[in-house]
Amino acid sequence: MPAAALAEVVHQAGWKVVPLDLAAVTDQAGFMDRATKALGLPEFAGRNWQAFRDACGDIGWGPEVPGRLPVVVGRRDYAKARPKERKSAQQVLASAAGRRQQYDSTLAVVLTLV
Repeated sequence: MPAAALAEVVHQAGWKVVPLDLAAVTDQAGFMDRATKALGLPEFAGRNWQAFRDACGDIGWGPEVPGRLPVVVGRRDYAKARPKERKSAQQVLASAAGRRQQYDSTLAVVLTLV
């Protein structure tokens, strides 16, 4: 299913769709800056992976909705420039999604191919 179609389906279910555009991001600082702003996380979240993971896993951030769907686009530059950091970013987002599900507050992440 294309990301746009999925985003529309979850939006209709009351979820908050959060576009996360990583175009031209080539380092961890750029990723953290874009992700922190897009997700509406506190500034401390963009300092390191642990702080980012903690902020993403905190069930109190963001508006009260049944779930949130960050749709990550433009990730090729980052993946190519920093493959190990890209893997860390994916692991952090996956971990946060799992943690939120434990508290009946859903976070899912879509990584597009472009």
